[in-house]
Amino acid sequence: MRLPDDARGASIALGNFDGVHLGHQAVIAAARAGAGGKRVAAAVFEPHPRRFFQPDAPPFRLQTSGQRARALATAGADLIIEIAFDAALSQMTDEAFAKDVLVDRLGAARVAIGFDFRFGRGRMGDAAALKRHGATFGFDVEVVDAVDDGHDPEKVSSTAIRNALQAGEMTEATRLLGRPWAIEGVVIAGMQRARGIGFPTANVAFGDYQRPRFGVYATQTDIGDGVWRPGVSNCGVKPTVGGFTEPLLETHIFDFGADLYGRAVETRLMHFLRAEKKFESFEALTAQIAQDGAAARTHFGV
Repeated sequence: MRLPDDARGASIALGNFDGVHLGHQAVIAAARAGAGGKRVAAAVFEPHPRRFFQPDAPPFRLQTSGQRARALATAGADLIIEIAFDAALSQMTDEAFAKDVLVDRLGAARVAIGFDFRFGRGRMGDAAALKRHGATFGFDVEVVDAVDDGHDPEKVSSTAIRNALQAGEMTEATRLLGRPWAIEGVVIAGMQRARGIGFPTANVAFGDYQRPRFGVYATQTDIGDGVWRPGVSNCGVKPTVGGFTEPLLETHIFDFGADLYGRAVETRLMHFLRAEKKFESFEALTAQIAQDGAAARTHFGV
């Protein structure tokens, strides 16, 4: 964790920031509002503490590190600092973290956190503790309250977003994030059966992403040129075809025929169309694929 010289004394937004949802954006905004002309740094933990403590836990991430960095920059962070979450860090007391990491390593002059931020061994430190340590070691602390956007009494949180994704409630996920949820990855080769029926797909593995509800979605895909092209995607293990244990996101981009193998793409899940199901035959599946494509085109008006 090496900082540029001009980053020391920055106004720091501190947290996991998985998803960079509306609450996280409020923390970044608070760090910027009190920066006093200094740089704003988003300090994040990598790997996510949950993955460190539970290496065998089911996939849960809302973003890749790259997506998180881009979203933090869009929210107003001038630079991203990744704090390595390792055994040594996991055993630090809250006071040691404040002194050794925030002061000695980062040179923090001001730290903004969410109201529910916890830190230190066993999550021993909370917002009140960080304020005490800030007074001792010479940095200001701002605690940002829960975000209430007037739609739902449940606070904006990564957990609420995961719940929405698991239910296929993409409008709710979009509301909480402040943008559509997207999966990014490198296109890998598939069985090419869809290509044989005129429906070629770009296939991306889920990796450590939170699994959304399995089924078919109206989607938009950026192939790396900044253009969001409408299409339709299947998320799941393809029960009709069989032989798959790990889910894939298979995306057909409308009116697009370029070879995307080996290329990084990002796909937004915009609207849930139907649940995944097993069909009696490949012919029945083929007919349903055509209906799914028509439904997605109707959704986008294309």
